[in-house]
Amino acid sequence: MNIVYITGSSRGIGKALVDKFLEMDSYFVYGLSRSNSIVHNNFNHIKIDLSDINQVHNFSFENHNKANQIILINNSGIIGPVSPVGRQNSSSIVDTFNINTIAPAILTNKFIAAFENSESQKTIINTSSGAGRHTVKSWSTYCGSKAALDMISMVIADEQKDNSNPIRIYSVAPGVVDSTMQDEIRMQNKEDFPDLEKFIDYKRNNLLSSPEEVAKKYLYILNNPEIFTEPIIDVREIK
Repeated sequence: MNIVYITGSSRGIGKALVDKFLEMDSYFVYGLSRSNSIVHNNFNHIKIDLSDINQVHNFSFENHNKANQIILINNSGIIGPVSPVGRQNSSSIVDTFNINTIAPAILTNKFIAAFENSESQKTIINTSSGAGRHTVKSWSTYCGSKAALDMISMVIADEQKDNSNPIRIYSVAPGVVDSTMQDEIRMQNKEDFPDLEKFIDYKRNNLLSSPEEVAKKYLYILNNPEIFTEPIIDVREIK
């Protein structure tokens, strides 16, 4: 049996990934989220609020050392405060880094501690963003939290490469996806977010990828390690 843990499993890319894995009888999926609507024999929901770091501290992976493959997909993320620095709410800054950076860093640390010596094939995918690789006005917290996730992933890749059975790790930018995050972005005002019209145009002109399309590309990455040898990936470059 193959085991996969997915955060943010209740909607968007996370839900699409759960659906894709459950189409294959060889996967058992653990979904980590605050809510859940999925019912399947090969699915177990773990209720957790990733903004509450005490809950993340108390999380433990089960014993899967006999699994053929063990996967962690740190998918959950929020856009956080959309406004210039100086106009942001402090608690929103904390929540954004907790969900986008601190929680996946802790889960990744726990995953490596639990399975580093396992003979299973092991992979971590962190959902990053193109915004972590270039600046977007009014997105300092989002950009910063995703840039940190990229760097964490690159350091782990360096640490693992000399191991006899290394844990593969990728930090994947999914592109601009039709999601509740995009809904939230389009609800901002132009005074706080100068690029608002561009994101409205993405939706108006059908330029948003579907979560299902992105989930397929994640699976392609997982199934082709000989192609993806570097940790930083943008799915828009996958044809």
